[in-house]
Amino acid sequence: MLTPAVEVTTVAHSIQLSVAPVFLLSGIGVFLGVLTNRLARIVDRAQPLTERLKTATEIEVIDLRERLIWLAQRGRHINLAITLSTVAALLVAVVVALLFASNFVPFELGVPVATLFILSMLSLVGALLAFLVEVRIATRTIRIGPPPESSHQPAR
Repeated sequence: MLTPAVEVTTVAHSIQLSVAPVFLLSGIGVFLGVLTNRLARIVDRAQPLTERLKTATEIEVIDLRERLIWLAQRGRHINLAITLSTVAALLVAVVVALLFASNFVPFELGVPVATLFILSMLSLVGALLAFLVEVRIATRTIRIGPPPESSHQPAR
C-alpha cells in the first residue's frame, strides 16, 4: 500500500523540479514572439524599397540600396537571435524532460542536466546580444523627415 504513495510523491517532486524551467520556457516563447514581430517589420519595410528600386533615379538607387543593406543586417541579427532562442528553448525542454525522468531511471543525470542548462543559458545570452545589436542598428538608422539633400548616409 505504501508503494503507490511513494510513487505519487516521487512524481510530485519531479513536477516541482520541472516548474522553474517551464517558466523560463514561457519567457523564451514571449521573446521569440517579439523577435518574429521585428523580423516581420523588417521584411515589410524592405519589400516596398525593393520595388522602388525598379523606377528610382540614380541618386535614389544609392539611398535605397543603403537602406536595404541596413535592413539586411538587421534581418541577419534577428534571424540569429531567433535561432539561438529556439536552441535555448529546445535545450530547456530537454532539461525539463531529464529532470522529470531522473527519478525514474537508474542513471545519474545531474551532469547532463547541468550541462544542457548551461548551454541553454549561453544560447539565450547569444540571442539577447544579437537582439541588442539589431536594436542598435535600428536606432542608428532612424530617419525622421525627408532625407538630407547633400548626404545619403543614415542618421547616426
